[in-house]
Amino acid sequence: MSLLGGMFGNASKIDAAKIQQEFAEILAPGEKVEHAYQLIRDYFVFTDKRFVLVDKQGMTGSKVEYHSIPYKSITHFSIETAGTFDLDAELKIWISGASAPIQKQFNKNLSIYEVQSILAGYVLK
Repeated sequence: MSLLGGMFGNASKIDAAKIQQEFAEILAPGEKVEHAYQLIRDYFVFTDKRFVLVDKQGMTGSKVEYHSIPYKSITHFSIETAGTFDLDAELKIWISGASAPIQKQFNKNLSIYEVQSILAGYVLK
């Protein structure tokens, strides 16, 4: 992912095996990272058990918040595809107990349909 793309909030897919190693301390026994997407320093991860938002804070990014959301807590989600003049697609996820959705933007290099399909596979089990 380019730095410029990241500055505008565009997500790109990253290697799940790399994140599996990085998440070793916070994963439950037997839990497996299956998909991951990055936004500059922050990223979000689909494991076989939960959805995790990772927020690296501060100048160095040494302080990290891991926000775990069980798939059963996701009440609904939507996608908005990129248009002719709007080059970004958007994913919105609503969590039970929260009125505002979590929003992530994707550039055309990453299929919003792929991300939606992955999320649907976990939420609709």
